[in-house]
Amino acid sequence: MTDGNGVGSPPPPEHGALAEETAADNRVTLRKLLVVTVMMFGFGFALVPLYEKLCEVTGINRIVKRDDHKPANTQVDPSRSITVEFDANLRSNLPWTFKPLETSVKVHPGEIATVVYEVTNVSGHAVIGQAIPSYGPMLAGQFFRKIECFCFEKQELAAGETRQMPIAFVVDPTLPSDVNTITLSFTFFEVPGRAQSGSPLAVVATPTAVTAPQSKIQ
Repeated sequence: MTDGNGVGSPPPPEHGALAEETAADNRVTLRKLLVVTVMMFGFGFALVPLYEKLCEVTGINRIVKRDDHKPANTQVDPSRSITVEFDANLRSNLPWTFKPLETSVKVHPGEIATVVYEVTNVSGHAVIGQAIPSYGPMLAGQFFRKIECFCFEKQELAAGETRQMPIAFVVDPTLPSDVNTITLSFTFFEVPGRAQSGSPLAVVATPTAVTAPQSKIQ
């Protein structure tokens, strides 16, 4: 408000008292909020040891604690051992040497194992070969799982080259209980398609020389 001279008049006394009361209420509310915040923080902090104690009593701590041990393969049967023997054969026309670096291993059913075969091309030219597996007894083939095997692909060796080839496998735990030994045999045969010089063959000498060995192996 202004008087006749244009000078503002002071606010009524009740307005000033109302403003001071509002400010006082705000300060009280702020203090209450700060107290509640501190109490909530303290309550949350106190829950940590209580939660840990609850986990320890109930066994939940096994879930929240880090496990330094690798998880066990629940399919491994440690009460049983299987002897796996390894054999290597070559067709007479393949100029390679071929052998397993281990002749046998003992494994538990469900346990992943790896063995290595070594092959050398003793000829003076590149040769392509492929291995065919067989099993003894024959029914063991149904329970022998090859995870990695050189027999899945053709192998090309340069003249004089030596190569080590792993095979990773697992014996199925459902293998009949009367089978305690499995023989895994690989036979390498030459894959036609290259002459000794490395150039493609123009003509295959006799069709039966290619197809007959394959049908015999199957």
